[in-house]
Amino acid sequence: MPCPLIANADTIRVTRVDGCGRPVCGEDNGFVFDCFATLAMNPNTEEGEDVEYRAANGRVCGFKRGCPSFRGFDVELSFFSVSPEFIEITTGNPVVYGFDGTPIGYDDCSVQCNSGFAIELWAEVLGDDVCEATGGDGAWIYFLMPWVTNGQLGNMEIGSEAVSLTLTGATRAGGGWGVGPYDVMPVDLAGTAGPLLTPLGSACHRRTFVTNVAPPEATCEYTAVTGDLCLAS
Repeated sequence: MPCPLIANADTIRVTRVDGCGRPVCGEDNGFVFDCFATLAMNPNTEEGEDVEYRAANGRVCGFKRGCPSFRGFDVELSFFSVSPEFIEITTGNPVVYGFDGTPIGYDDCSVQCNSGFAIELWAEVLGDDVCEATGGDGAWIYFLMPWVTNGQLGNMEIGSEAVSLTLTGATRAGGGWGVGPYDVMPVDLAGTAGPLLTPLGSACHRRTFVTNVAPPEATCEYTAVTGDLCLAS
């Protein structure tokens, strides 16, 4: 297909991961939503140290530009829906339950540095020939950051204006996401949906590709984390 153009962000899914970056399987470990404004993925780099050889007369005899070190992405998500389930997965802070066991709120406690989550984003691809080129019902740019830590909520101001919330976090490399617990890409010529064909490398923080496997439906409750990866664990 031609060079893909991103039309707009569509859906986000977050998945709980353990202290080693592995997906946590079970009924209450995923959450899918579409009520958000932006997801920023800002590179965090450390400038390398330049090496310069300068003679006594001031002439530069040699120079080598320092190589920056990539620390990962600083993640900032602006969203609108105050879902206790989403906040619990991403920050590690506890849910408040009603008399019938339904989540009705959450507690703001300490920053849970030992908790983590994966975040996936689907953004629609623009183009008249998208369906023909992909053989599906559309195409999306798929972003995966399999290990985000230090999730915390930002400032909240409630007044007469629309209220938005901000979640920040930072990616880590490595981890145990593997090929993931979800079907996110075609795995054969028939277009059969399956998990990633290869895991991310040990030094990688994000994967991005075009897929014709549609994103999951947004909900306002926990979703189950299942799949072959869970069956094998």
